Amino acid sequence: MIFRQLFEQVSSTYTYILADENTREAVFIDPVLDKIPQYLQLLNELSLKLCYALDTHVHADHITALGTLREKTQCVTVHGAGSKASCVSRFVEDGEKILFGSHELQAISTPGHTIESFCYYLPKKERGLLFSGDTILIRGTGRTDFQGGDAGQQYDSIHKKLLSLPASTFVYPGHDYKGMTVSTIEEEKTHNPRLQVKDRQKYIKLMSELNLPDPKMMDVAVPANLGCGIDVSSDMD
Repeated sequence: MIFRQLFEQVSSTYTYILADENTREAVFIDPVLDKIPQYLQLLNELSLKLCYALDTHVHADHITALGTLREKTQCVTVHGAGSKASCVSRFVEDGEKILFGSHELQAISTPGHTIESFCYYLPKKERGLLFSGDTILIRGTGRTDFQGGDAGQQYDSIHKKLLSLPASTFVYPGHDYKGMTVSTIEEEKTHNPRLQVKDRQKYIKLMSELNLPDPKMMDVAVPANLGCGIDVSSDMD
């Protein structure tokens, strides 16, 4: 399998490219509008056909590239069920699979950071890969104080679904602000301070006391991303 982890510096966002080596069918996870030239260059250099571009949730800190990628590559754009984005081609349900070549991404509904948050799991013989969006970050978890966020739901999503994956599973988050690129389920169980809170009510209290400032781009990014970033892309052109 072809795998690339790309980084957008302004919002500290990771974008992931997965592709089948034989069929050259590819999937993008959480692409950022400003990086479109880089994405198209990589697709060309690696001789890949983009089949799917998906967001793990409606982002508040950057503008998605989903709409522009669909216009330029005819890929299928994907959100999880419950998303209010009217522009996507396909809404996946919990447990649904996204197929590319001989590989499959399993959709996992993980509400909490936002109401429509999904994670995606790629099972592999040696060890699986979890693309955790903003649900589990490396040594942290995504905030739950806007966009339908719910700390109790996030606690359930993490403890009932994600932490039940094999301990060796690689965890690839949607963001990192300290230079970390990858973790594992076992590492996060052991070292993530928010996952040491084993009581649901204590977790809710912890998250309610974070008092974080709103993302700088929130007022622009959320409405733009509900439209897959298409209007913003047209303005930029």
